[in-house]
Amino acid sequence: MQNLLLFAAGLAGLVIGANLLVRGASKLALSFGISPLVVGLTIVAMGTSAPEVAVSVGAVLDGKSDIAVGNVVGSNIFNVLFILGLSALITPLAVHGQVVRQEVPIMLGVCLLLGVLALDGRIAALEGALLFALLLAYVAFLIVQSRRQTQADAAEFDEELQPAAPGAWDSRLPVQLALIAVGLVALVAGSNALVSASVAFAQALGVSDVIIGLTIVAAGTSMPEVATSVAAALKGERDIAVGNVVGSNVFNILGCLGLSGLVAGFVPGAGALLIAPAVLAFDLWVMLAVALACLPVFITGRVIARWEGALFLAYYAAYVGFLVMQAQHHAALPAFSQAMLSFVLPLTVVTLVVVLLRPAQR
Repeated sequence: MQNLLLFAAGLAGLVIGANLLVRGASKLALSFGISPLVVGLTIVAMGTSAPEVAVSVGAVLDGKSDIAVGNVVGSNIFNVLFILGLSALITPLAVHGQVVRQEVPIMLGVCLLLGVLALDGRIAALEGALLFALLLAYVAFLIVQSRRQTQADAAEFDEELQPAAPGAWDSRLPVQLALIAVGLVALVAGSNALVSASVAFAQALGVSDVIIGLTIVAAGTSMPEVATSVAAALKGERDIAVGNVVGSNVFNILGCLGLSGLVAGFVPGAGALLIAPAVLAFDLWVMLAVALACLPVFITGRVIARWEGALFLAYYAAYVGFLVMQAQHHAALPAFSQAMLSFVLPLTVVTLVVVLLRPAQR
């Protein structure tokens, strides 16, 4: 019970800290005349990934690199299969043309780069620096590109993000700085509590830190993305729901793993961010397959239909079921794996290919 309360407190600290950090940083940036579009593409986007960063870096400092890596890989799988699946069930999601032409290829490229860097089972400090440098370049690219956005796109951010009104409680510089400081403190405290509780769960359940990182921690740190995407779907802002997930996946790999690899390089006894053999052999490739599955789904009519959302959710349930059975060495695991490989996966591939070719035939 104590560990459950600690986990809940840690999760609350992450969500509250991320919200305070985003609010303070956004109001501060807007006060200095930075456009709402740029703030939305950078500060808000990175803010939803702040829990993943806090937990991954905190896990590295605690010597729990399995949780750090599992958190990022599991979050990326959760973002696509669960969040997009749930959002599409609420309402079919419109996919902006730019997401298909630019953001999804960038996400695929980043996933492939991670796969190459992880082949030796570790992310060294230099490789972490490369990932983080690519994040800075990506942010700079978004800022430059924002100058060419249409007036409609800019108006959407203008409506969502407005400078604090004169005399408002958050219009003063000391308050904005205090929001940022309190948000950072809450993120650090929340990450420490979440990692400690997760390790206790792993020990009590007899499963590895990797499994806990891929499931409980990944889902917990993705709560800001869940809230953002579901709220956007309910309000009819269906392109924001998709863009939030794709952008978050890019930030998770470049930001979370990049910073974690850098920090691990300076932690005594670590030297690098180690990647568990189980993640390298299976989960990393599931993440890449999920990213690849986005392309035909997004291209077909540029709409994620409800049946595709249901398919995403079913696959996430199957993925978690596989991890649980694997951790418990369940007798049904061989039959489950055989059914997935021999029937479900080929049927899905054929369905996606047919759906992808249908618009071309028309």
